Amino acid sequence: MPLVGICAGGIGQPVSLPRPGQQRFRCLSCRKTFTEEHIRAFQVEDYLKEQRGLMAIRMLVEGCSIRTVERLTEIRRDTIIALLLIAGQRCEKLMDSIHDVPVTDVQADECWNFIYCKEKNKGPEDASNDEIGDCYNWVAIDRPTKLVLAFVCGRRTGANAMELARKVRRASSPAVRFQLTTDGLESYIAAVDEMLMDRCDYAQLVKTYVQGEGDERRYSPAECTGAKKVVISGNPDEAKICTSHVERQNLTMRMQIRRLTRLTNAFSKKLDNHRAAVSLHFAWYNFCQIHGALKVTPAMEAGITDHVWSVAELLA
Repeated sequence: MPLVGICAGGIGQPVSLPRPGQQRFRCLSCRKTFTEEHIRAFQVEDYLKEQRGLMAIRMLVEGCSIRTVERLTEIRRDTIIALLLIAGQRCEKLMDSIHDVPVTDVQADECWNFIYCKEKNKGPEDASNDEIGDCYNWVAIDRPTKLVLAFVCGRRTGANAMELARKVRRASSPAVRFQLTTDGLESYIAAVDEMLMDRCDYAQLVKTYVQGEGDERRYSPAECTGAKKVVISGNPDEAKICTSHVERQNLTMRMQIRRLTRLTNAFSKKLDNHRAAVSLHFAWYNFCQIHGALKVTPAMEAGITDHVWSVAELLA
């Protein structure tokens, strides 16, 4: 029995099958041709199976570049970027929905990267363009659960420090006072005083670095020669004044977000693509990746969810 479709004019008969899974019909009443309604994976223009799209997303969160995913999945890179933007928007909403988590020990830090070009290579016409040049991933993580509470992508400014503190306030529970540790960036002091003074004990770990010379300066990180614990407000526990866990998260970002790998041409060319990749990483890290020390995901450890999410659940 032949397939039939329905249009406004009545029942249609099959005409052709131009692409896999998309039958074309001609209306028996009005003689117009039409395609029956169907759902495209991620609502992008390319005709691809949902599983191929999910595989592309899984490859991105595992540290593959856009062109690597293109070669292995045979999905063109413009479509992969479209998938990344859609996934990033959904993951950013998911991260923003985290609230009232009873945290106890929060650490915050910034991870340097750049978009389009390094700051020193910006031309005079781009001097005031904050969407290219140096970009920092501001991250706040709860040490016991390893849950990423909040993140901000942008310049190293007081406004972004304030935005991170605002997101931490929304994500944390007002019923539990917590300890907060950051590096020595002065922008944090005003942000914490404005947003978190009533619910945290705040301290800074100020580290001293010495940069190498020649090739060592280019290819090796600066050496830490000392660290000083500074109490800013409240009564923080000196033994917990530490930023090691959030700095380890910076390493995780560099390993699992291909565009953050140093000395490659995989760096972000647009701020929107960069923010989408970072949003996808943190949502996947919180809800999908089992932490080696915890044996569960950070979201499960924090009591937000009771199972390991699949990528399909993450993007639903």
